[in-house]
Amino acid sequence: MTATTPTPVIQAGSARAMAWRRRSAAAKDFWQEFRQYRSGMTGLVVLAVIVILALLAPVLAPTRMLDLTQLLDSPRYAPPSWSHLFGTDDQGRELWVRMLWGSRVSLVVGFAATAMSMIIGTIIGIAAGHFTGWVGGLLMRIVDFFLVLPSLILAIVLSSVLSRGVMTIVIAIGLTSWAGTARVVRSQTLSVESRDYVERARVLGAGHWHIIIKHLLPAVMPLVLANTTLTVGSAIIAESTLSFLGLGDPSTQSWGTILKNSMDLSAATSGYWWYVLIPGLAILLVVLSFTLVGRVVETIVNPTLRSR
Repeated sequence: MTATTPTPVIQAGSARAMAWRRRSAAAKDFWQEFRQYRSGMTGLVVLAVIVILALLAPVLAPTRMLDLTQLLDSPRYAPPSWSHLFGTDDQGRELWVRMLWGSRVSLVVGFAATAMSMIIGTIIGIAAGHFTGWVGGLLMRIVDFFLVLPSLILAIVLSSVLSRGVMTIVIAIGLTSWAGTARVVRSQTLSVESRDYVERARVLGAGHWHIIIKHLLPAVMPLVLANTTLTVGSAIIAESTLSFLGLGDPSTQSWGTILKNSMDLSAATSGYWWYVLIPGLAILLVVLSFTLVGRVVETIVNPTLRSR
């Protein structure tokens, strides 16, 4: 008798290897095409610099630089100069130090809230597009309810009810900003459901879980990725708004908290322009960078936009 080779195992391994090669090739092609867009590369470089500075905040600006007991001799309301790069606040703290530490909170809230929003929106969008009948109808009514409900007002209510903190803001933003993603994902799911390979899998006996994981989820992920880069900027604006309204953690440095401090001191009308302008420009720069990257990603993954 001759020994037989484990053909199914080899085929399964070969299939996985081929899948990884296709994904690697697709990622390489995506990067090559992304590099052709100057606006997207500009936004990506700016974001990379901001993220690196935020990660290096404990090294560049130790926490003792925010300790008021060690700033008794520091001048208050010092305008930007070589000695005080971004100026100082009402308590003598260097504004660049507060901005550096505030970027950590703003970026963490932006990414965490967006991740929560994308997960909820993707799950509900795929379920609403895949399941027919009363299940899909009920899910779409829920999506429509959150679409017409003012998300900022709902986030303010949630932040007021829950205890103040960074996690509260993440939950408030994540639970109120997923409806748009769910509608986009549902539309793409309906398009994929009508394709031949999905019908063939269903005829061969594939269950709901197999179809969702193997066919629907990979098909909608490019759109989810594009929507993610656009949603991070909105989440950062929402965090700044909630902190500006006094719903954030006052003991935590964030760009919205800095703007609230400047408003409480009437910095804009008292001549302390740097106290308002610098955090506002930082928010504008980050949101603009995410928008530039998101638009390029959307153009690449959306064949309609790419053809235009």
